[in-house]
Amino acid sequence: MYQQIVRTLSAFIGLALLLSACGGAAPSSSSDSSTSGTPAPTAPAAASQGKTVIKFWHVFGGARGDHIQRVIDDFNYLNPDIHVEAQIFGSYEDLLTAVKTSAEKRSLPHLFQMYEAGSQLALDLGITAPAAELAQQVGLDLRQDDLIPSVRNYYTFNGKMNSFAWNSSTPIMYVNMDILQAAGVQEIPQTWGELMAACETIVTGKHAEKCITFPIYSWFFEQWLSEQNALLANNDNGRSARATEVLLDSEPSLRIARFIKELNDKGYLLYSGKIADWDGANAALVSKQVAFEISSTSEVAGLTNEAHKAGFTMRTAMLPIPDGIERNGVIVGGASVWVVGGLSPQETAAALKFAQYLGETEQMVTWHKITGYFPVRQSAVRVLEEQGWFTSHPNYAVAFEQLISTKANYASAGAVLGPFPEVRKQVEVALEKIITAGVDPEVAMKEADAAADQALKAYNESIK
Repeated sequence: MYQQIVRTLSAFIGLALLLSACGGAAPSSSSDSSTSGTPAPTAPAAASQGKTVIKFWHVFGGARGDHIQRVIDDFNYLNPDIHVEAQIFGSYEDLLTAVKTSAEKRSLPHLFQMYEAGSQLALDLGITAPAAELAQQVGLDLRQDDLIPSVRNYYTFNGKMNSFAWNSSTPIMYVNMDILQAAGVQEIPQTWGELMAACETIVTGKHAEKCITFPIYSWFFEQWLSEQNALLANNDNGRSARATEVLLDSEPSLRIARFIKELNDKGYLLYSGKIADWDGANAALVSKQVAFEISSTSEVAGLTNEAHKAGFTMRTAMLPIPDGIERNGVIVGGASVWVVGGLSPQETAAALKFAQYLGETEQMVTWHKITGYFPVRQSAVRVLEEQGWFTSHPNYAVAFEQLISTKANYASAGAVLGPFPEVRKQVEVALEKIITAGVDPEVAMKEADAAADQALKAYNESIK
């Protein structure tokens, strides 16, 4: 039965990756990954005997990867009976494929990073164990009360914390304040109506070539659903029971599609011509082609530095929302660390200890400062406030203000879907049709809904 489940899930993983290749590969959870290509070799195995070796797979290369390796080195030094070895993959899709292949061969690591869209897949593969259960077995206090509620909410399935939140992000709007000042726009838009008005002033006054850009990526679509307290899928976003249909043709979904069409039809939207083009969106803001960019909080550090180099003042703001609604809040993005089940008691204890260390207060404070990912612990937020970090770095503060104001419900918890990557791709293809071919939003979203429902049905039947 185990091998059958892995084989059937493999087909859906492969299809999702093929769709990504056809339409522009989705980033590693909202532009998280900074490497590409084949996996890097693991670090040398621990030479001394008596150490418990823990293999950890993640996607961060470059400066972020260097920082993580320093964290691993510190942990290994502080825990001489444990040796953590890291292996880096080029993207979440690459890592997901490696996990699937390793599950077939029974050669899994002890810990692996998984982006939020892969949560249901990780559960269905049957290779992990809930972190809360394992921690109870070894007597480890996860300090769940210290986790930011919306983060804890997202990674809780069936009433249990299944994985360790790590690199967490939400969407925010990046603003070129110099363009707004030149155009006479006094306030940063908070609603779609205010944004449309600002865009008219900016574009008609030729203060920028276009007004706004964002990657055509389903994650933003899902965020705007959450802000409306609307669901992406039935059965409470797949959290009270397995989702059996998506809601891409609902009125809240159509409201988003119509908004994007209006931005495009009025000449306000800059679309690079490539789905999920995070680099293209960033380049448009930095080169002053647009006044606004909607992107991930994980871009705060990089875009703040690039704006300074480009010679303009940049500020961040909450995600603008539809007019006439009460702000419900955003969904946590990013990724978490999952613990493989069936390990020896010694390996389980060591793996849990390292996963907990990654997300501890001190590590979260540093991680936030060098990346923009928000720390998942309330204690880390308090440390940053005591240090005056948000006062001296206001662009980092918006993500917390937005997150703290988010209401805890099924909409902001986010959907859990087995074929989530494929569902996301259907949303992206539909939005691109609306932008590039002028397809009516109702037609495009109805087609996407039917295709996503078919994928969901086939997936669910494959794991019965």
